Order: sequence, then structure tokens, then C-alpha cells
Amino acid sequence: MSSLAFTVSGPAILKPVSMFQPAMTLGLGLPTLNFTPEQVASVCETLEESGDIERLGRFLWSLPVAPGAADALNKNEAVLRARAVVAFHTGNFRDLYHILENHRFTKESHAKLQAMWLEAHYQEAEKLRGRPLGPVDKYRVRKKFPLPRTIWDGEQKTHCFKERTRSLLREWYLQDPYPNPQKKRELAQATGLTPTQVGNWFKNRRQRDRAAAAKNRYGLQQQGASAQGSSSSFSADSDCSTAGSPPPPAMPPTPPRTEGHPAPPHSPPTSTCSTPNISPTTNIVET
Repeated sequence: MSSLAFTVSGPAILKPVSMFQPAMTLGLGLPTLNFTPEQVASVCETLEESGDIERLGRFLWSLPVAPGAADALNKNEAVLRARAVVAFHTGNFRDLYHILENHRFTKESHAKLQAMWLEAHYQEAEKLRGRPLGPVDKYRVRKKFPLPRTIWDGEQKTHCFKERTRSLLREWYLQDPYPNPQKKRELAQATGLTPTQVGNWFKNRRQRDRAAAAKNRYGLQQQGASAQGSSSSFSADSDCSTAGSPPPPAMPPTPPRTEGHPAPPHSPPTSTCSTPNISPTTNIVET
């Protein structure tokens, strides 16, 4: 479909130079074109799929329609979805929420619209808090701003990817933990995710790996410190039996016991560690 261009003919009459001919002219001199809602929807879908959001926004902004056709466009899902996409990419989240909350969309549009709903709330929360959101923060945002029923069929949405998706993401992660935008788009097509979801998965995986590496380093440091402390304790405990120290005094032999004379008591052996003032070579023998 060719783009619209206008030439001035007369003081207040605009004539479109395109394949569409004007059907009538409103009182203000603005033309009403023979765009059918189906044609507008087709253009919106084409521009949306191409990713040219700027052209899509210009098309929606400059689109003149008859009053009767406006109601039909406001109920057309492709047009409403295109307006939501433009509002999201321009940061006009208020208009995005209004569109998503006040129009019911079919299930085919749910995944994309849900992703925009959540991402918009994530960005607002990050701007408010002044820092990136972690998994717990995003969980709280989802609890605070649940998906409207207009873009949700009521089934509980899981934020855990399927095993096949995770396996494919892990395989690519081992090859390149920092994929460029082209690789993210390829992964999104292969997994059925959005490029934003792919990028968030890689970002979270890198954070988990860094945290695990830091935890392992801390554990190794703790083990080394514990082993060094045990070695020092063992060395201190074994000072009494180190080389060069005399052995503890031997206990004197017990004399044979005779009838009527009880055996003399023995003095307890002295320890060179607990009595450092007594010479280790002095034997105490009772007379």
C-alpha cells in the first residue's frame, strides 16, 4: 500500500495523492478517505510485523477516517494492538494500560500483550526505585499489577520455561553468554519467546553464575582458614612432645608388699607442661 501524501488545492481543501479517492469533505476541510477498516487493519499488521514502529505510529496518527468508520476501527483488534504497540514503544504506558484494560483481545494476541503489560510495569518500578529489578521484585510487581482478563484467559501463567526451551537456552549460553540482538531474535524464533524474554534469561543466568562463583570462592577461603587454624592448634598442643624436650619422668617401681607393712603411696607423675618450674629430670621419691 502506498504512503499518503497531500497537496494543497484551494484555501482549505486537501486532496490525497494516493490510490484512494476522497469520498467526502468535512466542514473543516479535512478529507475522509475510502479506507475500509479491513484495509487499515492490513496496513497495521504489515507495519507491526516489520518492526517499523515509527512508520506505524505515523500511519495511525495521520489516518483520516469518517466518523462512522472510527467506531469500526476502535473495535478492530489489529488496529487496537497496533495502538498498544506504539504506546508501549513510545513510553506512553497510560494509554497502553487503557487500551489493554478496556478492549477484549483474542488468545492469539495474549502473549505479546501480556509481555508489554508486564514490561511496562517493570520499567515504571525500576524508574521509581532507581535500580534494576530482581526476580523477587518482579514477582511483587506481578502480584500488585495482575494481568487484566481482557488479555488473559484465566489460566495460571507460569514464568518457568519448558525444559526444551531451557535446554536450548543453556546450549546457546555455553557458546556465548552475551548474545547480540541478532542472536536474541534467532533464539526468540526458535523458542517461541520474545527477544526481551531471551535477554532477561541470559542476564539472570549470568547473575546466578557470578553469585555461585563468589560463593565457591568464599567457601574455599573458609576451608583454607579452617585448615590453617587446625594446623596451628595441633602445633600448640604438641609442644610438650616436640624434639629436644625430655620425656616425662617414669613412675618408680612399686616395692613388694610385706605382711604388716602397707605399700607406700606413690607421688603422681609430674607434667612438664603444667609445672614448668620443676626440672623434668627431678624424680620425687619418698624416703
